[in-house]
Amino acid sequence: MARKLPMYKAISEAIAQEMERDENVFVMGEDIGAYGGIFGATSGLLEKFGPERVKDTPISESAFIGAALGAASKGMRPIVELMFVDFFGVAMDQIYNHIAKAHYMSGGQVKMPIVITTAMGGGYSDAAQHSQCLYGLFAHVPGLKIVIPSNSYDAKGLMISAIRDDNPVMYFFHKGLMGLGWMPSPPEAAVEVPEEPYTVPIGEAKVVREGSDVTIVGVAKTVHEGIWAAEELEKEGISAEVIDLRSLVPLDKKTLLESVKKTGRLVIADEDYRSYGMSGEIIATVVENGISLEAPPVRVAYPDVPVPYSRVLEKYVLPDKEKIINAVKSIM
Repeated sequence: MARKLPMYKAISEAIAQEMERDENVFVMGEDIGAYGGIFGATSGLLEKFGPERVKDTPISESAFIGAALGAASKGMRPIVELMFVDFFGVAMDQIYNHIAKAHYMSGGQVKMPIVITTAMGGGYSDAAQHSQCLYGLFAHVPGLKIVIPSNSYDAKGLMISAIRDDNPVMYFFHKGLMGLGWMPSPPEAAVEVPEEPYTVPIGEAKVVREGSDVTIVGVAKTVHEGIWAAEELEKEGISAEVIDLRSLVPLDKKTLLESVKKTGRLVIADEDYRSYGMSGEIIATVVENGISLEAPPVRVAYPDVPVPYSRVLEKYVLPDKEKIINAVKSIM
C-alpha cells in the first residue's frame, strides 16, 4: 500500500533496515538515542537496537567522528550525526585529513565506510552559526562523496546507498524539508516511500520537470523553489527544465550537459555561499564542455555574508522562487 513519509521518518527507516541487515552498522552522535536526533533522523532506533548500537555521545565532535574513523578502519560501518554542519570545524582534521584520505594513503588497504549525516540550511532564524549549507567545502576535498536529498523517497534510497558504500559519504539533509512540526516543510518533500529497502544511486541527477527554454539546477530546498518558479514561468510562456542534482560528488555531468545543450540557458539555485562553490562548479562544467549558451549563465546563490538572525533579512538573502523567476527572465 502506498504511504507518504516525511523525510525524517524515511531516513530513520533506512537506517533501521540497514541495521537489521548488517550487524556492523551502528549509529553515534549527540541526542541521537532517547531523543531520536533533534531533527528526528534517528527516531525509534534506540528502542529497536539498544544502547550498544545507538550511542548517545558527549558534546565532542572530534571524539565521536574520530571514533567512527577508527571503527570503520576495523570493518564496522558507522553512521555518525554531526548535529549542524556548521559544527564541522572542531572535527575538521578527522574529516578532511583522515576519513577523506585514509583509503588513498593506505594504498587501498583501508576502507572508510562511514556516513556522516548533518543538518544544513536556513529559513528558521537560526543565525550565522546554525544556518549554513557548506556542502561546497566538502565537495572540494577528494575522497568524500556528497549526497543531498530533496524528498523522502530519495532520502531513504540515498541513505541505504550511503551505508552500503565502502567510501565515506557526507549525507546532508535540509532542516526545512524534514517534515518536523516545529519547522515548516513544503508538502512536496513528503512523497510516497516503499516499505521495502531500495537504493537511489549516488551520482545520478534527476530531471524533475522537463522544459525547453532554460535549465534550472538545484539541490535540497532549491529544487522545490525551482519547480515553483517553473510553474509560474509557464504561465508566461517560458518552459523551464528543473534538475535535482541529488549528489554533488560524484556529479552527474551527463544529465546536466544534455539539459543545457537542449535549452541553451542555465540558472543555478544554490543555498550555499556564492563564491568558490557549487554554482561556480556547475558553470565551469558546462563551459569546459563547450556547450553553446544563448545567454550568460546566472547564479541565484547565497551572497557572501554571514546568515542574518533577523527573519526579514534572512528572507532577503535566501534563494527563492521569486529570485529564480527574475534570473530566468533576465536571460530570456
